[in-house]
Formats: sequence, C-alpha cells, structure tokens
Amino acid sequence: MGFTGPALIVASPSPRRLLEAVWERSLGGAGVQFAVHAFGGECTRTEVEAIVRAAEAIDARVMVGAGGGKVLDAARAGAAELDLPVVNCPTTASSDAPCSALSVLYADDGAFDRYLFYRRNPDLVLVDTAVVARAPVRLLVAGMGDALATWFEARTVIEAHRPNQLHGATTMTAGALARLCFDTLLADGPAACEAVRREAVTPALERLVEANTLLSGLGFESGGLAVAHSVHNGLTVAPGTHEYLHGEKVAFGLLVQLVLEGRPSEELRTVMDFARGVGLPTTLSELGLDAPDETVLLRIAERSLAEGETAHNEPFEVSSAMMVDAVVAADALGRAAGRVAKVRAVGAALPGL
Repeated sequence: MGFTGPALIVASPSPRRLLEAVWERSLGGAGVQFAVHAFGGECTRTEVEAIVRAAEAIDARVMVGAGGGKVLDAARAGAAELDLPVVNCPTTASSDAPCSALSVLYADDGAFDRYLFYRRNPDLVLVDTAVVARAPVRLLVAGMGDALATWFEARTVIEAHRPNQLHGATTMTAGALARLCFDTLLADGPAACEAVRREAVTPALERLVEANTLLSGLGFESGGLAVAHSVHNGLTVAPGTHEYLHGEKVAFGLLVQLVLEGRPSEELRTVMDFARGVGLPTTLSELGLDAPDETVLLRIAERSLAEGETAHNEPFEVSSAMMVDAVVAADALGRAAGRVAKVRAVGAALPGL
C-alpha cells in the first residue's frame, strides 16, 4: 500500500503482549521502524493529544491501532490530526468501529462527549480471527450487541428519509448490508460464541466477525443511527454503567427503540431471545443500574435527546417523558423475559413436573 515508517502502534496491554513479537518479526523484517504507545484506557481528548505527541516524537509516517474499538478510535483521531494514513488491527470483534470514518470521544469522567468525523475511512483494516478467538467471549458478544442494532436503526432512518451517519442519502445497498448483518447474527451468533470459548476459528466465527466488523460498520455509517445509540450515550451519564461495554449498552438501547417505535411484539421477542441467548444485557440492573430513581432516568433521557443526537432521526418528535417511559418499559420486558427463562430452566431440570 506504499506505507513507510516510522510507524506508531497504539495498543492496549493484552494485544501488545500477544503481538509485539509478531511486530518485531514482520515490521522489523520489512525494515519498517516502529514504536509502541501504551493506550491509556479511554478515548479522550487527553489520550488523543498524548498519541499525537508520541507520533511527532518519532516523526511517524503511519498510525496503527491494535486492540478494541476505543484504541482504534483514539489512533484514528491522532492520525487525523497529523493527516497520516491509518491501519486498524482489531484484536477483538467487540464493535463496528474498525471500518468507520468516525471516532467516539469520551470525557475524562467516562461520559460520552461527541463524535469526531473524518475525511476518509481507514486505509487498511486487518483482522486476524485467530487473535479474535483468543479474546474473552464477552467482547465478541458486545460486538453482537452493537451489530444487533444496525438493521433496526438503518430501517428507521430509511423509513424516516433522514440522512445517514455521514450526512448523505441512504441507499438500497446500505439497507441490504444492514439486514444481512442481522441475519448473520441470528444464524451464527451462538455457534461463534462456542468457538471463542474453545479458542477455535470456525466458519461461523469468520462470518460473525465479518458481521460485527464490516457489515455493521458499513450498515451504521451508510444506513444511519437512531434511538439505540442515543440511549447508549444517555446511559453513560450514570456512573454505574461505566464498567459495561459499548455494545452491551447499545443492545439495551435497541430494546428501548423498539418499544418507543411501537414495533410488533414478535419482533421484540426475536431480539430479546437472541440477546438473552448470547448473554447481552436486557435490563437496567444488568447494566449496573439497580432501581434508578426518576432523577437518574430523566438525566439519561435528556442526554439521549441532546442536540445532534441520533434519536432525532426518528420519524416523530421524541420527548424526555417518552424516552423515560420507553426505558422503564424495556426494562420491565427484560425482567419478565428473565423470569420466564428461569421458570423454563427449572422445568427442564425437573422433567416430572
């Protein structure tokens, strides 16, 4: 691709431990000088500035991100400030960030700050599924949560005739890719989880990684976002949710969106059953919010509806009161589904009943 060194590799601890010897052999063997910047753990303005300084210190000519979505987002932000080509090497399939032309920036306290948009998508996205298979299964499942919302948010944007995430018109191609993402999750999600639990690369895992990474990335960017991602951003104002992953919060946000839009019960059950089947949160308590009071719920709703939020892509005006009610109702549905699942589990263990 014509890249030359020096290269700055932005990496979190686990990918560095797994891959530094590979970088020494591959980049060293090709005569490409490189340095590694230890990612600070959150994609913040402070972290991006540290990456820029590290790149300037070695006169970097290319930026490489290695790790999860926040690592890649931070590396891409640093590359954009220096106008450098960027290579994304996701070591998990935990989000649809790797292929996109935007980053999600967080405040130092962990709350959502804003989206950063770039002039172009990453120059190269390189995924080694053998590395993905060695990551915790929770990360793969979180990627499914992010990807699960892709079709439903794109559908809403298409039906509402709103612009997509890059402020352009949606296309039939975007809708088809988003739908294929959802169909792939349903077909291959559980089998892919089992493969990762055994650190095995299987065709189901290969397809699922493509869905989480490429199909979801193209689908959300070209199709658009709606309430599911706005609810994620709203949830970040509650400190109890900070230990939970992006896709885990998006999955709950999708339930909120389907309730808010009044979608058919059968569709809700399909999404709920899939989410519970692979281990995605379907209640507020599963996101660290046990019985939040009205004040917390209102803060979540108001942040979800801040100016510029994708909740405004809905074909109707959404108020804070509507959002609070949808969050409460989605939580109630998730808790009811959990009770039903427990009853079924007891029944299966006691066949004589």
